[in-house]
Parts: sequence; structure tokens; C-alpha cells
Amino acid sequence: MRKNVIMGNWKMHFTVEETDKFLNKLIPKVKDAKTEVVVCVPFTSLALASNTLSGSNIKLGAQNVHFEEQGAFTGEISPNMLKSVGVSHVLIGHSERRIYFGESDETVNKKIHTCLKHGFVPVLCVGESLKEKEDGDMENILTNQIKNAFLNISSEDASKVVIAYEPIWAIGTGKTATSIDADNTISFIRKVVSSIYNKEISENMIMLYGGSVKPNTIKEQMSMENIDGALVGGASIVVEDFERIVNF
Repeated sequence: MRKNVIMGNWKMHFTVEETDKFLNKLIPKVKDAKTEVVVCVPFTSLALASNTLSGSNIKLGAQNVHFEEQGAFTGEISPNMLKSVGVSHVLIGHSERRIYFGESDETVNKKIHTCLKHGFVPVLCVGESLKEKEDGDMENILTNQIKNAFLNISSEDASKVVIAYEPIWAIGTGKTATSIDADNTISFIRKVVSSIYNKEISENMIMLYGGSVKPNTIKEQMSMENIDGALVGGASIVVEDFERIVNF
């Protein structure tokens, strides 16, 4: 049976001091959560967050990683750096990374390989733009993103990957896919994974929905057959909102 996962993606928000204050408020509010809880904080807050979260039920995620172990990659962060501060999950291929920072299907694939090598849970983000959706290209876009992401990844390793479906047109816009549409799309994603591997891996893979997830949308979304959790953006940096989403 697949477990439920609620992940918060803080993006470029919160100083070290703000991180400490936020987490100390959040920890007691979600201590009895029935879902797995992960917060993906900025790099500057990872070490502090790791200490603050110690002994809690909240896991620590990073928003990116470089695929090389070390080297002349100014501004990047290595897998060993993340490992040293207790990171368990890493977001890979978020649409903002693809759009603004040149993330490609090739680098996404390399980063997934790196995550698996170092024991992280890779959270693969996929999704289509509004134009791609309106042009009827959604299935082709998602199929290509997924097939390229899993290139040369074994069945055993593939089962460790989490997929987050985030339609680009719904991120930070206040728009959300209807729960039925989101469920249908994630069902399609499961079929793509099944075509690469097999039905068992597809059915057991944890898949999340993201894109303007709010406290008033989460319960219906989580009632869907194929949706196992949420990747939460803006609502994850408001303690009361994130608490309500986690404890849906």
C-alpha cells in the first residue's frame, strides 16, 4: 500500500532565523500526522533545519543538487554536502529550474542517478505549460519528461523515485487542476511508468499533485485513487495553512 506524503517547497523564502521560528511553530502542530511530512528549505537553512527537526517526524528536503560529487561548479551544491546535513529528499526538475535555470531532461536524469547513488529520495517534477495543454500536447510532454528522466535506471531504483505532477499553469497562479483532472493525469503517468517498467512498479510508486495546493483543496485531492500526496508551494510557508494540509 502506498503511503501519503506531504512536501513543502519553500522556494526562495526564509532566512535562517525565520526558518528556526517557523519550524519550532510547525513541529508540535504536525507531530501526530498520519502522513509523511517533508520540508524543502533553502540551502542556507539546511544545517539549522536539520538541528531543529532532530527528533521530530518532519524530514528534510533540498530543492536541488548537482550531479557531480565535487568540482568547479560555482553556485552549486553537491550530494555529499546535502548528506552531511541530513537531507533525505531532493526535488529534481522543478519547472522553475527548467524554465529559469536551463534544467534539461538530460540533467534531470543525471541528478536522479546521483540521488539514487547517495541514498536520497528523488522527487521528480513533471508538468505541462498552458500552451502545451491547450495544444493537446500534455501526454506527449509528460511521456517524454518521464521516459528521459528514467533513462538507464533499473527497476529496483525506479521504485525509490517519487513523481510530483505539477502543471506549470497552476504553479503560483491560484489555479488548480480539478481533482478529477489531476487524478486522470496521474493515472496516465502511472501508465507511462508501467510501459517503461511494469504494472507493479507503477502501482506502487508514490505520486503527488502540486500547483496552488490549498487547505480547502487538499481533502478532495487526497480522496482520489491515484494521488498519494501533495507538493505544496505558497501554502507551505504559512504555518496554519501547511498544518491544515498535513492534517487533512
